[in-house]
Amino acid sequence: MTTTPSRHVGTFLLIVSGTVIGIAGTDLILPAVPGLPAALGGDLPRAQLVLASFTAGAAAGLLFFGELGARFDQRRLLAVSLLAYGSISLICSFSPSLDALIALRFLQGASGAAAAVFAPGLLRLLYGDGRAVGALGLLGSIESLVPALAPLVGLWLLGLWGWRASFDVLAALGFALAAITLLRHHHLPRPAASRNGGGYLRLLSDPVFMRYALSHACTLGALLVFVFGAPTVFTVVMGGGIADFITMQMSGIACFVVASNLAGTCARRFGAEPMILLGNVISAAGGVAMLGYALAGGTDPLGVTAIFLLFNIGLGLRGPPGFHRAVVASRGDDARGAALVIVAILLVTSLGTASVAPFIERGLVPLSAGAALIAVSGVLLLLLLPPLKHES
Repeated sequence: MTTTPSRHVGTFLLIVSGTVIGIAGTDLILPAVPGLPAALGGDLPRAQLVLASFTAGAAAGLLFFGELGARFDQRRLLAVSLLAYGSISLICSFSPSLDALIALRFLQGASGAAAAVFAPGLLRLLYGDGRAVGALGLLGSIESLVPALAPLVGLWLLGLWGWRASFDVLAALGFALAAITLLRHHHLPRPAASRNGGGYLRLLSDPVFMRYALSHACTLGALLVFVFGAPTVFTVVMGGGIADFITMQMSGIACFVVASNLAGTCARRFGAEPMILLGNVISAAGGVAMLGYALAGGTDPLGVTAIFLLFNIGLGLRGPPGFHRAVVASRGDDARGAALVIVAILLVTSLGTASVAPFIERGLVPLSAGAALIAVSGVLLLLLLPPLKHES
């Protein structure tokens, strides 16, 4: 298990907390979404835009803060981001209509994106390249718990104080973390301004950077596409229940946490590149095995869960060293590099989910085919595009 040096624990927790409340902006709100039309007017399809708007805003915010972070002091930008996130979250709780909430959610998603952009580069500076992979693994482990735990907290808040409570909690956390960031900003490492010209266009045209960014996006995207479609397949097509989906999710998260915390040690022992390729191959094997199981007529939720674990193990093993190598491959442009990796994940997931959606009522075959295609594409990208020339 990865350990964090005691002198950096407070700084690490501050960085993690900033990324966690950004993720919680979706998962904490989920339980309240079905009741929003009754509270604010509108209908259920429009209520779903409360989630989509936040995601779109986050994508815009990633690119925005990636550009700012390459030019200005990321420590101050992080404090401003958290303060804006808290302020807009508070305003969201006073929304007079569903349309107003949808618009505010775009701003909320954009304002909270800084921590996700800055975290990989800050951790790299904090721990050095030798220990950064382990720190990224621990960060990913903590982040992976949010989709599992935040909806439960959101449901509890909804029952006690209504739909506004989750926004109030996000506001309070945003204000608190902004204050702590301002008080402890001298403990955060200060990344140098980007030394490279060309901005995003330079990174997008660099095959070495794109190798790591797109292969990572394919591995995580394949997992998320399957997760997004699994509830419908389990409950509507396979005759199971939502408890089957929860079992699958919790089992997958447990495997991911173990694998991602082993990734740093394994990368130091065997090298980053072998671990990245191994993780992608395991993920692709999971996709192909799931498709084979579906074509064979498999309908047992436990069988699906067992195969699904391969997606999580593969992502856990390749995620930390792969993301670290993407940041290294940005060649001093850490903020823009991290932003593009996360935007690539969002795009792959969105396009994959949209492509599978028209066929989701046909069951496991189209869902597993989509996930397998994405995962196998990640392996092909690793084999076809050039790697970094030296281990970092």
